[in-house]
Amino acid sequence: MQQADTISAIATAAGEGGVGIVRLSGASAIETASRMFCAAGGRKLADAGARDLLYGTVVREDGRLVDEALCLVMRAPHSYTKEDVVELQCHGGSVSLREVLALTYRHGARAAERGEFTKRAFLNGRLDLAEAQAVMDVVQAKTEKGLEMAAGHLAGHFSERIRSMREDILALLAHLEAVIDFPEEGVDEIVVEEAREKVSALHASLRRIVQTAHTGRILRDGLETAIVGRPNVGKSSLLNALLREDRAIVTDVPGTTRDTIEEYADIGGVPLRIIDTAGIRATEDAVERIGVEKARAHVKSAALVLALFDGSRPLEAEDEEILALLEGKDALIIVTKSDLPRVLDTERLQNLVHLPLIEITTKEEEGLSPLTAAILEKVYDGEERSGEGSFVADLRTKNLLEAAADHLSAAISTMDQGLGLDFISIDLRSSLEKLGEITGETVGDDVLDEIFSRFCVGK
Repeated sequence: MQQADTISAIATAAGEGGVGIVRLSGASAIETASRMFCAAGGRKLADAGARDLLYGTVVREDGRLVDEALCLVMRAPHSYTKEDVVELQCHGGSVSLREVLALTYRHGARAAERGEFTKRAFLNGRLDLAEAQAVMDVVQAKTEKGLEMAAGHLAGHFSERIRSMREDILALLAHLEAVIDFPEEGVDEIVVEEAREKVSALHASLRRIVQTAHTGRILRDGLETAIVGRPNVGKSSLLNALLREDRAIVTDVPGTTRDTIEEYADIGGVPLRIIDTAGIRATEDAVERIGVEKARAHVKSAALVLALFDGSRPLEAEDEEILALLEGKDALIIVTKSDLPRVLDTERLQNLVHLPLIEITTKEEEGLSPLTAAILEKVYDGEERSGEGSFVADLRTKNLLEAAADHLSAAISTMDQGLGLDFISIDLRSSLEKLGEITGETVGDDVLDEIFSRFCVGK
């Protein structure tokens, strides 16, 4: 179903590059492009096949050259949007691209809204809503595992699970309504028992999927992780080791790190948004004191705290203050400098705080292996580590799955109370509707607008 209007946008990232692409989609995409693109040899875009690539030039209305370009023609339905699509692949200069884009406007196209190309792909049936949301997850993936999860969703693996559950509910509804319409003596009790068994199995499946949301959101967005400890305990060395580059300055001078440093690190495929903080201690230095207060704040806000303690020195007052900050936090106790003679009383340390304790060294390639293993265990929490369509990646989907599961739970309760089949059907239909919102079968325009507004303009 081609839209009446034709949209256009720059589809490549801002800045200079080897190639820059202006994309058009809609019923007049080919006609619009033909007014500004002159193919070599006099070929007409109107004569292009379903998937043709032509070389030529983009020219202004007065015939002046804007750029050399390749023009890719994709006729409906053989395109991303299932509409006629044209891509003008130019040199990647921002000025020339803006001029090419302006020409598309002057020749009949309008500026695309955020996510409008993908929205059209959804409306035209090329993608369901879960797959459409996965498009931006692929673009924004921070690690290989995050990309694997997003690609699995884009390929429809997650949608298949949802559709399978919807089909099971629909089959159950059809059976119940057939019994309602054609009642037979003594059948209801048997029907209800069979229905209860099936609904319980579906409810358990939904709950298992919901439990993956913790891991899925981390793989997509990253795990906010604060590195804390007193000065010279090895915080910046750990950051550099995790990043595999010298990002933070490392010296023997206490108070070298005065402000926070934030970077993403790939830890076994899990994106960690690591925050290296100033050493926590009493100080008269006004600037350092601000850094210490920011460190305390990051301990409170972080999803995971890596609390460092120097294994070559005894427990000090600053260490005990840090331990107090960890109360109620998801944290790992990390004993650094394990390559040096042990002085720290680790038994006393663990008696003070009941948290996992790990010994590391940043001077050896395998010195971080215990930390990597502990982080991965926390992230996956017993879930399979294959990310291909296995995890719930966003809060909206999680909430819809929980709502669908709650309606199934209500259906089970209705059965247990001995209420009629009509009441059971109501709960099942409500669950069906919530699952349909995930894939887009039952979703309002306001929800669609909100989802696609998060996309970039060219997608």
